[in-house]
Amino acid sequence: MHETNGTIGRRAMLKAAAAGAALTAPGAALAATDPMADVKKAIAANHDVALKRLQDWIKLPSIAAENRGYPEGPNYMKQLALDAGFQHAEIVPSKGKPGVFATLDAGAKKTLGIYFMYDVKQFDPAEWENPPLEARLVDKPGFGKVVMGRGAVNQKGPQATFLAALHAMKTAGRKLPVNLVLIAEGEEEIASPNFHEIVTAPQVAAALRKTVGVIIPTGWQSPATGGVTLALGAKGAVEFELTVSGEKWGRGPKGDIHSSEKARVDSPPWRLVAALSTLVSKDGNTVMIDGIQEKVRPLTARQRQLIAQTAANTREEDAKKQLGVSRWIDDLSWEESMVRLAQVPTVNIQGLVSGYMGPGGKTVLPGKATAKIEMRLVPDMTKEDTLAKLRAHLDKRGFNDVEINVTGGYGPTQTDENSALIRAELATCARLGVPATLHPRLAGSWPGVIFTGPPLNLPAGQFGFGHGSGAHAPNEYFVIESSNPKVMGMDAATFGFVDFLYQVA
Repeated sequence: MHETNGTIGRRAMLKAAAAGAALTAPGAALAATDPMADVKKAIAANHDVALKRLQDWIKLPSIAAENRGYPEGPNYMKQLALDAGFQHAEIVPSKGKPGVFATLDAGAKKTLGIYFMYDVKQFDPAEWENPPLEARLVDKPGFGKVVMGRGAVNQKGPQATFLAALHAMKTAGRKLPVNLVLIAEGEEEIASPNFHEIVTAPQVAAALRKTVGVIIPTGWQSPATGGVTLALGAKGAVEFELTVSGEKWGRGPKGDIHSSEKARVDSPPWRLVAALSTLVSKDGNTVMIDGIQEKVRPLTARQRQLIAQTAANTREEDAKKQLGVSRWIDDLSWEESMVRLAQVPTVNIQGLVSGYMGPGGKTVLPGKATAKIEMRLVPDMTKEDTLAKLRAHLDKRGFNDVEINVTGGYGPTQTDENSALIRAELATCARLGVPATLHPRLAGSWPGVIFTGPPLNLPAGQFGFGHGSGAHAPNEYFVIESSNPKVMGMDAATFGFVDFLYQVA
């Protein structure tokens, strides 16, 4: 863990406690000596409106994989920016779904970049306790009142909390201490296939070059400790489909035929299984694509030190409970599992599609089989090199007919822990009494490399307070009114963003 707790001091802890009290009992705690009393009062006064803003946003889903909610999604995102005080907002077209670009000139010396995604993942309403688009406010034991709905934590809840901070500053009649550049996309959940096109639009790139860095708002406080993990990077991701068809292969049927013919006819599904088995070790845990391991940059001594500190200050049992697992690969220790999570590339089968999957049997020999795959990339891997190596690997083994349909992807990202952006994040955590842990790399992915890589070469990362969970899963939620004293509700998390803006300044 980064040396944050020991340097907070009693005075900062008392100030943090006072800030928390101010947001739960504004009438009693907003003393005249508090220089932020007007902002805290505005946050409390705007609570209901901020909550409704989030609920309304959840009720309007944009789902790129289903081509659902366009152009409503980007139009709504543009209006959200204007309502929050951005003087300029525009829709930026791309080959796919459009982005939204907005600027807020506060006349400040420094400018901060903000990344939003307005799209969400698909969902099956039958799997949810409450309808995923109703955004109900429900009681969740151990957490308090939460909004449940698709996009609640990934990412509309944290993003709406950031917008609430801007509204509070406006209500209080304050100018922001920094200028803002906002860029939002609508294809993050399909691995951002066109985001680079949006960011490199001349007006967008010119504005981003003026920033000290870019953050994506998050709400990842630990319910057990109240701490946050500040990631210095993230793995990249490539999503694609591998397909074997009788027509392309030149063997097997061109369409489904009776299964009795398997005695004399080749099977596309079995050929796909054979191709897949060459990509990983027998246990499925090590990438075996030719040349991939040579591209993996080993963790530095400092990165391993940060992982050890994170392991010492987090609870293994909490992670296992949340994931629904009882052991790690090869029965690794907690720290070893975290090293592997940060260090290794992966090949994962998201789904296998072939033949008949209804009730009973259908006795068919399918003419086609598809595997939905995603690979997670680490430095120094790139999307383009990885796909080239995959193609060469399959061809070398005679699988020239296996089709690769790439749906999206980008490389890994990395930010210096000594950058002004990371220092501002740590300073905000210290001021508010939130334990902060630096971590080398998220195992998950976001298109931050488009900011951290050339030509922008900016610091970038995730930041925010509050708590939510269930991203991509049923019953996704975001805490609004916290009953856990270690986790901020939406109002306190809103003030956290206000404080962060001042730290950036």
